[in-house]
Formats: sequence, C-alpha cells, structure tokens
Amino acid sequence: MQVVILCGGQGTRAYPYTQAMPKAMMEIDGIPIVEQVMRIYAAQGFDDFILSCGYLNERIADYFERLDNEWNVRCIDTGVDADTAERISRLTDLLEPVFHATYCDGLADIDLAELVRYHECHEGSATLTTANFRSQYGLLRVEADGLVTGFEEKPVLRNLWINGGYFVFDRRALDFWTGNNLERDVLPALANAGQLRAYKHHGFWRSMDTLKDQQELNGLWPSYADRYSPDNILVTPRASVA
Repeated sequence: MQVVILCGGQGTRAYPYTQAMPKAMMEIDGIPIVEQVMRIYAAQGFDDFILSCGYLNERIADYFERLDNEWNVRCIDTGVDADTAERISRLTDLLEPVFHATYCDGLADIDLAELVRYHECHEGSATLTTANFRSQYGLLRVEADGLVTGFEEKPVLRNLWINGGYFVFDRRALDFWTGNNLERDVLPALANAGQLRAYKHHGFWRSMDTLKDQQELNGLWPSYADRYSPDNILVTPRASVA
C-alpha cells in the first residue's frame, strides 16, 4: 500500500526555525521527523511513499535524493498554498485503490497491520486513527471551599479523543471530498455520509507543532525509535525520487 505524507505546510507555529527549513525536516533524535514517520511505516512493510510537498519542497526532495536506503520515495510539489485536503486530491492520478495517509509531524507506536485490518472490516471508505487527548496544562483538584487537594501534570484525558492522523482511505472516499481542508471540510463530510470510522490507538502518540514539542519528543521518542530502525525494515524496493 502507498503511504501519502502531508509535508507542505509552512509550520508557522515553529517559527523562526521554519523560515529556512520545512517542518518536515525538523529533527527528532537526530533524524528529520518525516523520516521518523516513514520508518514507522517501513518497519511494518509499507515503504512506497508519496510526499505531498509545498513550502520549501526542494529541501525535502534534495534530502531524499541523497538518502542511502531502498525505499520508493516520490516527492510531489502540490503547491505552496494548498491546504491539507488539496494535498491529497492533487495526487488523484497517482493513488491506488486503497492507501495510507498521514501527517509529517505525528509519531506513534501504532500497529499498522491492525489499522488496515480494521479498515477492511467496515463498510466505510475512510479510517482515521484517534488518540486520547493530553492536556497541555497541569490540572488541579479543588474542593467546593477552594481547598486544593492535588495536582496532575499534563494528564491524558481518557474520555476525550482527537484526530491522530494515520489514515487509511479507499479512492471512493474522494467522492466525498468537499472543500480544501481535510480536518474542517473533508472529515466532517465523510462522517456525515457515514463513511468514516475511528481506530482507537491506546499507545504512544505525540505531534510536533512547536519548538517546545520538538524538545519534548527528543526526550520521549528515542525509547521507541529502535523498533523502527533501518535494521527492522521488512520491504525494500529500489528508491526513486520524482
């Protein structure tokens, strides 16, 4: 299965770093985060990649032209101003009947084979991975009289779920594509049409939106990274960058 990775955004929340470097190339554990995402897929047998690029796309293409591995990588310029849904719809002529899609900035210890099995077992045309919401703030336990009885630092809120990316789409999902934004337009349209299902991921998941997120992931991801090292890649067709 192909893996489409959205790499075209300007990463404004990570300024000033992203003035000269696309967010996809910001490093986690010494490796660009988009490559860390690709390692998650490649280690589980999915290494046919289409990188949907835009902002500073030549920096991404140059990197993968030089990278010494055997993944099949195509870097496609889908436009600097394209929104997330457009970055997929502009690849229509390249897409297989069923394909993975994800963001360039989310890391997870996800079981992709189980995700695919879940997608195949329902009648919808789209599956998204959902992860528990983690508060960015510490929470207090406060009694009615104002007495503080405890603290919980940045807890995971087990009853709240967020979009974690790691999608599987059938091409027929494109029939419900409306608007330019994946999150605000397309996913709600798929949900309203009864086409969208959520695969609940209970393990590690974190995204990188800011420099602070990068610093936190640099501390967290190394304990997961070994399982996705090149030594664990299952399928290795010859690489090409177009």
